[in-house]
Amino acid sequence: MFITISRQFAAGGSEIAKVVADSLGWTVVDDAFIEEIAHRTGYAPEEIEGLEERVPSFMERFAQSSAAAFPENLVTSPSWIDQPDAMRLARVTREVVEELGRRDRVVLVGRAAAAVLAREQSAIHARLVAPVAYRVRQAVDRLGFPEKKALSHLEEIDDNRARYHRELYDRDWNDPVHYHFVLNTGLLGSEGAARIIVGYAHELGW
Repeated sequence: MFITISRQFAAGGSEIAKVVADSLGWTVVDDAFIEEIAHRTGYAPEEIEGLEERVPSFMERFAQSSAAAFPENLVTSPSWIDQPDAMRLARVTREVVEELGRRDRVVLVGRAAAAVLAREQSAIHARLVAPVAYRVRQAVDRLGFPEKKALSHLEEIDDNRARYHRELYDRDWNDPVHYHFVLNTGLLGSEGAARIIVGYAHELGW
């Protein structure tokens, strides 16, 4: 049993994941992704931390020669991945998600977990969205982003997350059919969104 949290930037993903996990007595896997991938690949955690948010700039640093094949279920020739080091990083990320998906009672935040684990039966996949104005306020008030840059930063991160899913998994990140819930945290708030996820988990007997 596990829950994945896919989120627009500043829609409250980490906060809601913690509330859900605390309510169920489960474990959140958020920063632990970064630590494990860094351990397995030798890259610095700060390089891996923003992978999902800055796919082109990170991956293009490794683009030097011919493309190598992607693992099963990944797109075979993404336009911006041409170097084995970059593909190794993507492969390791996927392996870590798959291994965590075999654990019981975890809440997985980001890292395309809903795509990697789409075929698993004992899962709840939740997507968090919110109006742009709400997320800009969250970015400024809670995350400390400069007001003038908050909107452009938000748009850039969301665009890159969509690209990450599209080019690695041939998947539309914004398509609601991939998720059990698409929850508007601007209307529900973090507690309200968490209650819906936890309530469904309880209905399943989790």
